[in-house]
Amino acid sequence: MEENQTAAAPLTAEEDNNRYLGTEKIYKLILKFSIPCVLSLVVSALYNIVDQIFIGNSPLSALGNAATGIVFPIFIIAQAFAWWFGDGCAAYLNICQGRKDAGNAHKAIGTGIVLTAVASVLLMAILYPLQRPVLTLFGASENSLPLAIEYFNIILAFFPAFMIMNMLNAVIRSDGSPGWSMASMLAGAIANIILDAVFIMALKWGMSGAAWATVIGQIISFAISVFYFVFRTKTFKLRLKSFVPDFKEFSHAAKLGMSSFITQFTIVIISVVCNAMLVKYGAQSEYGVDIPISIIAIESKVFTVVINIVVGIVLGCLPIIGYNTGAKNVSRVVKLYLCILACTVTVGLIFTALFEAAPDAVTGIFGAPTNSGIDPAKYWEFGRKVFRIFLMLVTFTCIIKMTTIFFQASGRPVLSIITSLIRDIVCFVPLVCILPVFYGIDGILWAAPAADGVAIIVSVVFTAVHFAGLKRSRTAPQEAVEEIKPSVEGVIITIGRQHGSSGKQIGKILAERLNIPFYYKEMTALAARESGLDKEFISNLNENYGNALYLSCEPLRRAVDAQDRIIRKIAESGSCVIVGRAADYVLRDRTDVVRVFIHAPEEYRIKRITELYGDDYASAKKHVRRSDGARAKYYKAVTSGEWGNVANYDLCVNSSIGVEAAADVILNFLNFYRK
Repeated sequence: MEENQTAAAPLTAEEDNNRYLGTEKIYKLILKFSIPCVLSLVVSALYNIVDQIFIGNSPLSALGNAATGIVFPIFIIAQAFAWWFGDGCAAYLNICQGRKDAGNAHKAIGTGIVLTAVASVLLMAILYPLQRPVLTLFGASENSLPLAIEYFNIILAFFPAFMIMNMLNAVIRSDGSPGWSMASMLAGAIANIILDAVFIMALKWGMSGAAWATVIGQIISFAISVFYFVFRTKTFKLRLKSFVPDFKEFSHAAKLGMSSFITQFTIVIISVVCNAMLVKYGAQSEYGVDIPISIIAIESKVFTVVINIVVGIVLGCLPIIGYNTGAKNVSRVVKLYLCILACTVTVGLIFTALFEAAPDAVTGIFGAPTNSGIDPAKYWEFGRKVFRIFLMLVTFTCIIKMTTIFFQASGRPVLSIITSLIRDIVCFVPLVCILPVFYGIDGILWAAPAADGVAIIVSVVFTAVHFAGLKRSRTAPQEAVEEIKPSVEGVIITIGRQHGSSGKQIGKILAERLNIPFYYKEMTALAARESGLDKEFISNLNENYGNALYLSCEPLRRAVDAQDRIIRKIAESGSCVIVGRAADYVLRDRTDVVRVFIHAPEEYRIKRITELYGDDYASAKKHVRRSDGARAKYYKAVTSGEWGNVANYDLCVNSSIGVEAAADVILNFLNFYRK
């Protein structure tokens, strides 16, 4: 019985790894998965911090630090586009990997590279003529503006390499080569450090030296990333035609990467508003304009290191969170959350203690003020205020950031977005504008802990709601399911259907008349058993998670992958009828598949629902439209195609002629098909 052997085949490496995620000790998993991610992100942060350390310890001193801080939001704008396209293509590559569709991934990635290059050129074209007003908007004074322009002009000239490098690195990680991505960043960062010492300290090139060290490091990272794309890719290959823009294919990636774009632009908004307030109220204070801008530039770089450590911990845990969420292993998800929370709180408290006890030591890493016009006593005084007030609740900030990523990894992207926006946009931006009216420049500093205080309450409430929902949805032990049924060699019939069109009943009739297996709910049970995911979790995919935003989440992608694997195994066992689950697309490469779509007029389907389930007319109509909408979104998310489009099917049947008659139409078509 060859078919039985297929059904009981040994676990694949992927399935075995999934089981490992659900059984290994959590602390071991966190160490294994998070340390490389933390190191990679900390290395990435070095790009933004090394220049300031060398500049601050050179004759450029505080004004040089202010200049790099002023240019910093422009880096973030560039990263916003690069990460939008890169993270979107990376997530889309993951989805294509799951549905065995490498043929479309290269089109989206090639288009993403082209658009990143175009965006970099457009930014150069816009920012070069507007450099003075833009840098002034970002907080430049008459003292720091010349230094900012000197640094900015060189950095901007190499935006294409910087942006494409960032875009490519996201895809490299998704292609299963995080080591290459880390090597790319590490090589660039090391080069940057060495060249900063040479150009700034030895050759005394000033801001130009800092800029050249940065761009040469970026070019090295860019070259390594390009080498990977040319010679080392695993799951896709770029060809010349990949770079002919395919906007339809890329649109799916663009949706998936939008959250990264929003996150980055949130940072830009915060930086611009905060700097504008510092300029306005700094000018009215004893500190002047340059001291606050310089100190905040230092604070933002130090804060980036802290946040990158926390983000690295939770990002590394994405596969663990995703698998155990999908398996509805609630106690393990709770334990995992608490372990990540403990790591996050530990990081937050260590840095809080450092900032409160030794703010001068932190500020001093970036040198002492030697510029004329800057009072050293006021410089150090404001530095103490920033680290002791502005970052007094940095532990809360870390928890909020960790929670937003945890929600995303758990398939709750809406909670993730709301939690993030509450802290940054809803609270911080208004507070940083309002509090200085009453408390002067100190009000700007108190805006951060006030925003953290509100956002942590929201995070705690959302976390409680999330875990309460997980516990309510926990199902009883999954019932035993049959093996994949052996069958004769022959046609495989996939049935897509509108809600209320009796597609399931028609499929059963076909299976009975042809004496072949019928699969509907059985698919989710088999997929649950083989993958370790929860049966109800997989079953609800079609109804509750039918859009790209949700399918970009780790647990949802795992569920889709598990479901697709079982559909392919079912098809390998012989002739059968498979209802739903985009099976027509999953089996698109097979020549023995007949793709059927069952439809009917809406009034007919509403009447069927009222007869079968006792719903009133309005409820039935609402249910039909909601269900059809969810199926259409799911189909588009996993196939990039249009659900119900006649071009996707071999036969479309109007079931209002009657269930038996519809089955007869399909059988007659099969007879013709066999000929």
